[in-house]
Amino acid sequence: MKKDIHPNYRPVVFKDTASGTLFLSRSTVETKETIEYEGQEYPLFQVEISSASHPFYTGKQQLVDTAGRVERFKRKYNIKN
Repeated sequence: MKKDIHPNYRPVVFKDTASGTLFLSRSTVETKETIEYEGQEYPLFQVEISSASHPFYTGKQQLVDTAGRVERFKRKYNIKN
C-alpha cells in the first residue's frame, strides 16, 4: 500500500441518540467530539438510529392497519368494488 494516502483507522465510540446506547468499533470517520468510555478517551460519532433503537431490530415494530386505511379511502371517494 502507498503511504500517507489512507485515512486513520482507529477505535471510535458510536452513540445512538435515540436510545443513548454506546458502541465501540473501529472506523475512519472524522469527528471533533470525544468521550470517556470504559476508562479511556475515544472519538465520539453520534448516529440517529442503530440496531439498539430501530423498530425492526428491537421487535417493537408497529403494525399498520392497512385494511382500515383502504376502507376509509373507498368511503371517502365513494368507490365500489
